[in-house]
Amino acid sequence: MPVWMNWIPDQSPVAVTIISIALMLAIGFLMTRITKLLRLPNVTAYIVGGILAGPFCLNLLPAEVVEKTSFLPDIALAFIAFSTGEFFQVSTLKKNGGKVFVITVMESCCAALLVFLVCYFVLGLNLAFSIVLGALATATAPASTIMTIRQTGAKGDFVETLLQVVALDDVVGLILYSIAISVASAFFFSAGFQIGNVLIPIVKTILLMLLGGGFGLILKWLIGTRRSTDNRLIVAIAVLFSYCGICAVVDVSPLLGCMAMGMVYINTTEDERMFRQLNYFSPPILLLFFFRSGFCFDLGSLVGNSGAIGTIPLLVVGVVYFLVRILGKYIGAWTGCRLTGKSDRVRNFLGLALIPQAGVAIGLAALGARELGGEMGHALETIILSSSVLYELIGPGSAKLSLYLSGAYSNKLETAAPVSTVDEEGKQKSEVELLIERIQKIQSELPAHTENENERAFTEAAEEYYREQNPLHRRNLRPRDRFF
Repeated sequence: MPVWMNWIPDQSPVAVTIISIALMLAIGFLMTRITKLLRLPNVTAYIVGGILAGPFCLNLLPAEVVEKTSFLPDIALAFIAFSTGEFFQVSTLKKNGGKVFVITVMESCCAALLVFLVCYFVLGLNLAFSIVLGALATATAPASTIMTIRQTGAKGDFVETLLQVVALDDVVGLILYSIAISVASAFFFSAGFQIGNVLIPIVKTILLMLLGGGFGLILKWLIGTRRSTDNRLIVAIAVLFSYCGICAVVDVSPLLGCMAMGMVYINTTEDERMFRQLNYFSPPILLLFFFRSGFCFDLGSLVGNSGAIGTIPLLVVGVVYFLVRILGKYIGAWTGCRLTGKSDRVRNFLGLALIPQAGVAIGLAALGARELGGEMGHALETIILSSSVLYELIGPGSAKLSLYLSGAYSNKLETAAPVSTVDEEGKQKSEVELLIERIQKIQSELPAHTENENERAFTEAAEEYYREQNPLHRRNLRPRDRFF
């Protein structure tokens, strides 16, 4: 029991819960101050914070509070999956053509297949476990890659291809995982394999996916055009949670349905602002989810083995998964680029930028652990959490290396900011003049320092709500402030 609980009279459950949530948020935030200096994504901070606060380190939180928040994976992944549906805009897919889709499917399926083959045939792990672990290998963490692109100012065909692939990558991952968990459950929970045990979960998933699309139409109808911005957010979250509740009742993952909901909503309304608002609302929920995942991480189990999956120690399985997934991503990306006729620079280095893995994979592992249960579920979550930390440590570096090797950016000032070496009269410019011009050119190309799209959408919603609730406020504004 944490020491601070002794200071609470009668150990009030309400007080313990509130303080525990406050500690989770505070520790997660403080850890981001450290990871920011190391240029690591926030997900790493949340996971490490949870590990430090867990029973194997500082033991700062009571286990019962964490046990009562088992709904967090469903809620967190509902937000993630709904946001993923935005990338299925028909207009965008038509514009990008089929090349990006082919590359994405190849790199995802190759990683999944290679991990499955090695785990099942080489390491001799349980069939159901190997299937699910292979499916989890498909997911990537685009945040590290996007952050590196922004820092380096990289441009060109390599960057455009990379951004489109990471946008669709998690979509393919969600689909493959939903199929894999259905097949794995049929093998794991049945005495013998029967085709019905595989088809029934898949049919249920397809039906709930269609239901999710229907919920997307309901969301469009409920929000309409006259709904105030604060109520838009409330209605969207209510619809999202309602669908998750239905999926929980029938014991089916809400992933594909939430993705279908987002896909139907964006294609029928083109309302990108709703996704921006939800993305800016979700960070505290995602922090609690990833922190909880780190808290539940069993460091001791890494050095042992789980009889439910095989005789190989989990540490060895984690290392093999870590290396084989990287190899699968690289081979798949290379093959996809070769089939679609991409240039050598894109083909040879795209796989390096697809190494990071965190958010979606951890969420899927949490759902998979609950579905498989027992030692097998625990082993699955342990392997994904430990490997995700490693992926996030090397991810930014590998992404930057791929951008450099592909020629998407250069460290040479002459290449980054080319200017004329002679003036209008044909005279050679001095080194100082050239340096000043190059610095000015770089400054002119830098984007304005403004709040991001998610923050702007959320801020606009708050300001609109304030104006609606305080009609005198707008009357007292100075003329130049009425536009802000």
